[in-house]
Amino acid sequence: MFDSGVGGLSIAKCISEQLPHENIIYIADSLYAPYGEKSVDFIVERVNIIAQQLINKGVKAIVIACNTATVNAIEQLRSQVNIPIIGVEPAIKPAALQSITKKIAVLATQATSENQRFKDLIALHHNGAQVIIQPCPGLVEFIEQGQQNSAACISLLQQYLEPLITLDIDTLVLGCTHYPFVQHQIRNIVGNNITIIETTVPVTQQLIKKLNENNLNADPCQQGEHYFFSTLEKQQQNILFSQLWQNEIQVSPLSINKNQ
Repeated sequence: MFDSGVGGLSIAKCISEQLPHENIIYIADSLYAPYGEKSVDFIVERVNIIAQQLINKGVKAIVIACNTATVNAIEQLRSQVNIPIIGVEPAIKPAALQSITKKIAVLATQATSENQRFKDLIALHHNGAQVIIQPCPGLVEFIEQGQQNSAACISLLQQYLEPLITLDIDTLVLGCTHYPFVQHQIRNIVGNNITIIETTVPVTQQLIKKLNENNLNADPCQQGEHYFFSTLEKQQQNILFSQLWQNEIQVSPLSINKNQ
């Protein structure tokens, strides 16, 4: 699995709970996080470099645990490799199906909000609902720095969320894997009448499906091991990963340059 940073740990945690026998390798490209403000060419390049690192380690499937990387790079990656590639997309379809007011909002990175594949997803699944896209520049940076409880982060969330509340939305889609780590803060701002939808469970279910289809399941008698890597070589990474994983873990540095 990989993400631009620590956001994908929300999905990795769910996968580890549902598939305890599987070994998990997680790469955080935190040196270049967030991807949300990067160019498409840069995102595609990083996705291909990191995927090759995982393939070199002998993985049997890859989860792109990043909305921005998925919408910008998953199709070209699938055309290059012959193992299952599972991506993550904002849950527009279930949100539109359950919305009563027919007004839903999607919190997304800048790159995701501008992506045509993302816009096509909305056009396909909006089910007559008005879909409001709310880019959230700066939010991923707070989470990457472990500052999701800071006054500045709460203020930024209020800036993005309060206009959506006035528009009478009843469903809010978290369109970035980092955002579940501020779900509690979001709930405190929007109240209990707005449904919040994220994608950890659907992605895990899709991975399980692909492993079953391709007969790739691990031995159920073994206990899976977890390996964490980050391109940002700082002690802070161990603290942040452990905080979000809710257990002490060791993060190994991983140097991946553009020419690798």
